[in-house]
Amino acid sequence: MASLGLRLALPVALFLLLGGFASGASSCSSASLGSNRVYATCSDLPYLSASLHWSYDAASGNLSVAFVAPPAQPDGWVAWAINPTGQGMDGAQALIAFQQPDGSMRARTYSIKGTDVEQGPIAFDTSDLAAEQSGGVMRIFATLKLTSGTTTVNQVWQVGPSVSSGAPQPHELQPANLHSTGKVDLIRGATSQSSAGSSTTKSKNVHGVLNAVSWGILLPVGAIFARYLKTFKSADPAWFYLHITCQTIGYGVGVGGWATGLNLGSKSKGIQYTTHRNIGISLFSLATLQVFALFLRPNQDHKYRFYWNIYHHLIGYAVISLGIANVFEGFKVLSIDHKWTVAYIVAICILAAIALFLEIVTWIIVLRRRSEDSKPYNGVKHPLST
Repeated sequence: MASLGLRLALPVALFLLLGGFASGASSCSSASLGSNRVYATCSDLPYLSASLHWSYDAASGNLSVAFVAPPAQPDGWVAWAINPTGQGMDGAQALIAFQQPDGSMRARTYSIKGTDVEQGPIAFDTSDLAAEQSGGVMRIFATLKLTSGTTTVNQVWQVGPSVSSGAPQPHELQPANLHSTGKVDLIRGATSQSSAGSSTTKSKNVHGVLNAVSWGILLPVGAIFARYLKTFKSADPAWFYLHITCQTIGYGVGVGGWATGLNLGSKSKGIQYTTHRNIGISLFSLATLQVFALFLRPNQDHKYRFYWNIYHHLIGYAVISLGIANVFEGFKVLSIDHKWTVAYIVAICILAAIALFLEIVTWIIVLRRRSEDSKPYNGVKHPLST
């Protein structure tokens, strides 16, 4: 009965695990902009946890926008811009918002020329310019007058850490800051990145998904199979094949994630993430050593099997710990929305809760068996007792 319950519990747990990721997702449509601010379209932008909301009248060229993003620091700034001449910052016509000395929020217009940010009128007539701050995010509201018939615009968005003497200070040069450019299709209601940024983002997303699934989920699940299923005699040798299958697939997927990481590193000569890289090298080395150690696995009754088991368990738990730690490091590198970090924490907590429950069940079963084995058997001590 206990074995049947365990078989049912693990698939249900995996279903809940996947559900944890789905539940972590949210969209721009859930953002609160106030009852008097309604926009026809919104889009979650791929970097800096930002979103853009807009309504557009093609005939008149009036574009009403709301830009929402958390500043890099509480006293920092946020910016959204249209670049009529290119896809980068140079030439961008920006709306920048930050907190004033008296604590109020204000948005102003700026023209960006090279590395110079000049306050003043921009290339588009601007009205209804306002800014708000609450819940850890800043919001910019404005109506821009575009050329009648405009269908797409180049957008740039950014966040910065501080303001000095009423002027926004330089933003960081992390990948998320450098790739915050793209296009807005005002008619179709869609946003897209520039080709270079889109390609890099896709590679990073593939790298992150492969590593999170392999090192961060499959290997811990495989360890749970090995530690707890073998307690039930009816699960032998099924637990072994489940363990091997899960770990083999996890390692294979992890190799793919490691390879994409090397490829990304070769394309980013000037950008280094020392902690993430060092953990990744250690993780891959230990996991590979663990795989090759399987070919040296002694028989169950071999005198060295005890020592091999100690080695196997220590390296295995080290790989799992490093894998989970590096998933969180990867989240920092990608600068992804906080919701995905929360979703992964929920997933790990679910696995930890399952492991704790099965640990308790395992000890109950083991102690019960020891108690039964120590009972007299027809007046004689049970032959299996020690």
